[in-house]
Amino acid sequence: MKHLLILCVLASSALFLPPRVVSAEPEASGPAPGDRIEGVQFKDRLYLQRDLSDFEDAAAIVIVASNTSCPIVQKYWPRLVRLSEEYSDRGVQFVSLNVTDSDTISDISVQAIRYNIPFPMVRDIEGRSASALGFTRTPEVAVLDAEHRLRYRGRIDDQHRLGASAPKVRHDYLQDAIEAVLAGRDPVPAETPVDGCLITPPQPVEADPSLTWTEHIRPLFRKHCVECHRPGTEAPFALETWNDVAPLAEMIGEVISDGRMPPWYAAREFTDFVNHRGMSDQEQRLVLRWIRGGMARGDESEEPTEEREAVPVGWQLGEPDLVITTTENHQLPAEGYVDYQYSILPYVFLQDTWVKGIEILPDNVEVVHHANLIAFPADQGIRKAWFITGKVPGAQPLNLKDGIAVRIPKGTVLALQIHFTTTGRPEQCRLSVGFHYAEGRIRKSFRHVLVKNTTFRIPPGAPFHRVVKSETLEHDATGIGLFTHMHLRGRDMTFVAHYPDGRREELLMIPNYSFDWQMGYEWAEGAKKFPKGTRLECIAHFDNSPFNPFNPDPTATVVEGQQTYHEMMYGFLFYTVDEEQLDLTVDPATGTAVKSVAETGS
Repeated sequence: MKHLLILCVLASSALFLPPRVVSAEPEASGPAPGDRIEGVQFKDRLYLQRDLSDFEDAAAIVIVASNTSCPIVQKYWPRLVRLSEEYSDRGVQFVSLNVTDSDTISDISVQAIRYNIPFPMVRDIEGRSASALGFTRTPEVAVLDAEHRLRYRGRIDDQHRLGASAPKVRHDYLQDAIEAVLAGRDPVPAETPVDGCLITPPQPVEADPSLTWTEHIRPLFRKHCVECHRPGTEAPFALETWNDVAPLAEMIGEVISDGRMPPWYAAREFTDFVNHRGMSDQEQRLVLRWIRGGMARGDESEEPTEEREAVPVGWQLGEPDLVITTTENHQLPAEGYVDYQYSILPYVFLQDTWVKGIEILPDNVEVVHHANLIAFPADQGIRKAWFITGKVPGAQPLNLKDGIAVRIPKGTVLALQIHFTTTGRPEQCRLSVGFHYAEGRIRKSFRHVLVKNTTFRIPPGAPFHRVVKSETLEHDATGIGLFTHMHLRGRDMTFVAHYPDGRREELLMIPNYSFDWQMGYEWAEGAKKFPKGTRLECIAHFDNSPFNPFNPDPTATVVEGQQTYHEMMYGFLFYTVDEEQLDLTVDPATGTAVKSVAETGS
């Protein structure tokens, strides 16, 4: 009876307690379905800041929270690629939003190549977009309608989860949500829980007031930046002194943290190139901590006042033995596009001439994007021309090791193919080519094989069009370096060596090719060997989509051509032939061969 009374009292007391809501759903985070999404900003593969307005014609936008490390993300790439291709004709735009601070834009671009991802792969800016969308895990997805209202957020489907995968999909949440939005219905469910990898918000860089320019930062800039950022180069400003750097510090911090500068476009796994320019992660953090700490100058007496004169301006290789200057003084408009210009140099080589260094020098460096030096027989014309070397933004002049030289045959005439750019005011420019004659013994001639595809057709709007070509080496060879050239739709290029014994080796991947900053990739002397019969394959992708900010015309079918509104797929391997033993002695005053070593008895 006593226990019965206690139960009755407890039951009656419960009538006066507030009701408790029990739900199996996770606590709401970020915007709710139906909310208009604002503040989604990201950077594309060219480091440009973009936002949802870049997809203004999309009937729906699917945004996937991603990174390069979550295994669930990797498992879902094939599924997401199939969905993007299935719905592209119905106006659905897929976007991969990388939300991990340690992933660089280069890493993200490599992921696109490895998994054949055709849609934009972009990087969140300081976690703003993940927060705006309410993302908490990868690979969480959000479906937005044409007005950028959130219509669905959650998992892709119920197949892949942490620890295991089901044999097949039972609930196709993302596809059902896309169909509902396209039909003007509310997706059901509008939210689902996601058990992928938790997103770690970006951590701010800590300030360090103890760091100074003269002691800690200036040596890094001398190592990585001053080669280009000095008077007389293509770089728009100098970065030699504290007075140069301090007013631009925030901008410098941004491009360094992005990985945009110092420019180095090879994927991080390719480390065997001796001209690597990129800062290490530790060096990047050091510069950022110095900027956050107030950019202390340090002891001014440790910064030499003659520093600007210490770095050569003009001819980077020193005064040439022979200088040939164009007769044309090219007149350029203030704005607009300038077609490629051609200048035949007023000089005929009367003897075979061996040169170890070649440098192309404009008298107005601001207006020359790049220039190619080509050669042709004087009695046959320019249609028989071959490539010798070039001047491109980011690359150094041709400067060969001792014992290797370029042969310019007797009766050769040279010409320049020049890509000028406008600056906002009328300009003029004349170019000169400087030659440094070879000296001493010449053992080998400098050679190259050009892997080029001239028959491709890139369809209108294609975001990830694949073009492949290969060439086979006819001799045992020693590699010197690699170089690639494409135009404004060029997205990436990978060099692969297929050896006669069946081995396959990736030599270089350039995951986010930049037309504005091209460079060569050089191996250490004698480090890379290619046996006879090695097939060198180049695999490139082109972006002819409207999302490409520099695309001249996404509605055009693009073919091979010389102008930048056309395209090129050029992959160069520079090398020497192992069996070649020229044993020439060269007159350093003229560059002509005197006698072979065997003939002189030396």
